[in-house]
Amino acid sequence: MENVTLSSITQHTNTWSVAGPMVVDTVNKLLLESAKFTNNESAFEVNFSKVTDVDTAALSLMMEWQRRAVALNKKVVFTHLPANLTSLASLYGVTEFIPMVAS
Repeated sequence: MENVTLSSITQHTNTWSVAGPMVVDTVNKLLLESAKFTNNESAFEVNFSKVTDVDTAALSLMMEWQRRAVALNKKVVFTHLPANLTSLASLYGVTEFIPMVAS
């Protein structure tokens, strides 16, 4: 039997916490779960400190969250990013489109 690590996203006030892998097989679930969140603040944080694995699908999800925040006139910042995710963002030239805070 294959060992599968599940991903999850939770909300605590104005912080979203992502845990587990953010890869092509999991980002749709994370997107659907995050769509249920409510946010009355003008800004919110997405914390990546518990993310275990990433691929380019993580960048796509981050950009979608950024688009949704802009559409709602809110600001989002991504924190505690894994080094390989910041490397991917740099490699694909999207760092200026994703508001990241160095950890």
